[in-house]
Amino acid sequence: EDLLDKHGLEPGEAALAWLLTRPGITGPIVGPRTAEQLDSALRALELELPEAVLTGLDEIFPGPGPSPEAFAW
Repeated sequence: EDLLDKHGLEPGEAALAWLLTRPGITGPIVGPRTAEQLDSALRALELELPEAVLTGLDEIFPGPGPSPEAFAW
């Protein structure tokens, strides 16, 4: 939250915008229950995250490792 607060970003919108920058993610599934939640999800489509935010989120949430090691818990 500190990372997003520094850039004035809403967590839900930033999360969707970041997911859309990930290879292989073509359409995150959202489940808005209110019109406000739907509006927020739609705003994420237009949101361009600063490079510092992308890098920070990548460090917090690293992608999966190579197969099969990433799947062998």
